[in-house]
Amino acid sequence: MTPSSDDPLGFAPDETAPLAYMARTRDYYLAIGYETPYRWAHYTSAPFQKLRKPLAQSRVTIVTTAAPFDPAKGDQGPGAPYNGGAKFYTVYDGETSQPHDLRISHIAYDRAHTSATDPNTWFPLPQLLRLAREGRIGAVGPRFFGAPTNRSQRVTIEQDAPEMLARCRADEIDAVVLVPNCPVCHQTVSLVARHLEANGIATVVMGCAKDIVEHAAAPRFLFSDFPLGNSAGKPHDPASQAFTLELALRVLESSPAGRTTVQSPLQWSDDHGWKRDYSNPALLAPEELARRRAEFDAQKAIARGLRENQA
Repeated sequence: MTPSSDDPLGFAPDETAPLAYMARTRDYYLAIGYETPYRWAHYTSAPFQKLRKPLAQSRVTIVTTAAPFDPAKGDQGPGAPYNGGAKFYTVYDGETSQPHDLRISHIAYDRAHTSATDPNTWFPLPQLLRLAREGRIGAVGPRFFGAPTNRSQRVTIEQDAPEMLARCRADEIDAVVLVPNCPVCHQTVSLVARHLEANGIATVVMGCAKDIVEHAAAPRFLFSDFPLGNSAGKPHDPASQAFTLELALRVLESSPAGRTTVQSPLQWSDDHGWKRDYSNPALLAPEELARRRAEFDAQKAIARGLRENQA
């Protein structure tokens, strides 16, 4: 449905514009007491690799920022609070011929406006397998890959992206669909996409944080204006999920050059209040900001311990 106009010239309401996640997260962390703003990755040009063969002959795989469920790591279910203990810090892979239980409790998706009850909204492997059966793509690669969500761009660029490139080459991958969830996830997969494209593998990012992906100059980007955690379509809506992946593949096929963004025509709902609510310090009382700072510090300590143990 087209948003109703509040202007005699037919202009859409300002609230329908994409949420500025970089500005919002900067304001949020300043409000809870972190005084040094995070510097997001920024490029003004992008590497670009055309598909070397038609998609119907191409081997395609997925890069995800979701984490494998581990019952020993606390609450990771739908609606779980942020769980730093469920983070992972090295690239992992999984066989695409097997079912997988991947969760997003370890990252800052929109917990207020989405339920995280449908993994197909962040891990489109079933849809990709369907497209392989139908002949839309040549094959799904034997493995998908997990990208650690790391605030250190240097670690992503110098360590994780080359590791994923090596695994893609080992599997003879022709194209990669990258699916982020949280704000930093969008930066991570954009940096990985840039590395893959610079080394001969075509990519498309499916995401919801337009400003972050474009700031990092991802080569190809399908933007869905949905709450974070729904990059692959609406929850419990297979038609939305199928449409979103098909549109991403069309972006993969038809983009004329690097830094191509296509916006999905799908709308989350007529109510755009989720954009107002996400990590908005203006809506939080001082006591709530203090509570969130304490909670964030505790989760950082947990994550730091895990990172040191895995080093």
